[in-house]
Amino acid sequence: MHTRPFGPTGRSIGEIGLGTWQLGGDWGDVSEAAALATLRAAFDGGVTFFDTADVYGAGRSETIIGRFLRETPAARGKIFVATKLGRFSTPGWPGNFTRDAVRSHTEASLRRLGVDTLDLTQTHCIPPDVLQRGEVFGWLDELKREGKIRHYGASVEAMDEARFCVEHGGCASLQIIFNIFRQKPIHSLFAAARAKNVALIVRLPLASGLLGGKITSQTKFPASDHRAYNRDGQCFNVGETFAGLPFEKGVELADALKPLVPAGWTMADLALRWCLDFDAVSVLIPGAKSPEQARANLRAAALPPLGAETHVKLAAFYERAVAAHIRGPY
Repeated sequence: MHTRPFGPTGRSIGEIGLGTWQLGGDWGDVSEAAALATLRAAFDGGVTFFDTADVYGAGRSETIIGRFLRETPAARGKIFVATKLGRFSTPGWPGNFTRDAVRSHTEASLRRLGVDTLDLTQTHCIPPDVLQRGEVFGWLDELKREGKIRHYGASVEAMDEARFCVEHGGCASLQIIFNIFRQKPIHSLFAAARAKNVALIVRLPLASGLLGGKITSQTKFPASDHRAYNRDGQCFNVGETFAGLPFEKGVELADALKPLVPAGWTMADLALRWCLDFDAVSVLIPGAKSPEQARANLRAAALPPLGAETHVKLAAFYERAVAAHIRGPY
């Protein structure tokens, strides 16, 4: 596993991490035993970055990671855990956006993870007007001075939010949606993030599985899977599900990419390697529900960069066939 510097933190982390939204149950049921086995497989394969949030399973994801850290002495001090706050059900919106709520959510994450200090906490796609008031960054600065967090960042939906955070100065990282179907950050964010030494965490590199190459128009998802209940943004930003593409269109576009997959590669290899080819990217956080999926995600780190011709074709494909179909803030 190759490593990359993580912004201003002084840490280097494996360039492929693990997103753990699915361990909370929003991608269908995952048993605790399967979740722990998935974390172990990722760590054994060189993953040193776990991304979670207090709202994933109402704390379940954090609790499972905390158990993994307790039961895996070799992981202590090596795993960088990034969590998030701002979307928990209690007190909910707008009550989550107060100094006391930010503090209480931080302390709850500390308890669930079983640590004295959070490596990184991120605002979790909070409303743009709350973000731009800037108060939340002041509250996070207080927690940083107190030693409850080492660093803070922001998970955002749209590039105008991302640019605001880059200019703020206190954010160590930005978490964004970026994949072959969502290429806007290349031209609207990457240069600024490099200039300000802000780490970029890439979520949805496989577009909720569309870019894994196995989903068809007949694929069915469990009722508890956001790919069933949020397909058209019924519960939260539509961009978080299939990168904002209508499901049938997303399947059609993924099928159209299959001729570009190099011999011996999977479509997931192509999609993850494409993201890694951009040096502004610090870490990818694909999800996994099993050890086999976790190990498969790591293949791309050992593959060579894609050639310039493939990048040109994928850029043209995005502009010609994809961009007009993306829904939600972008």
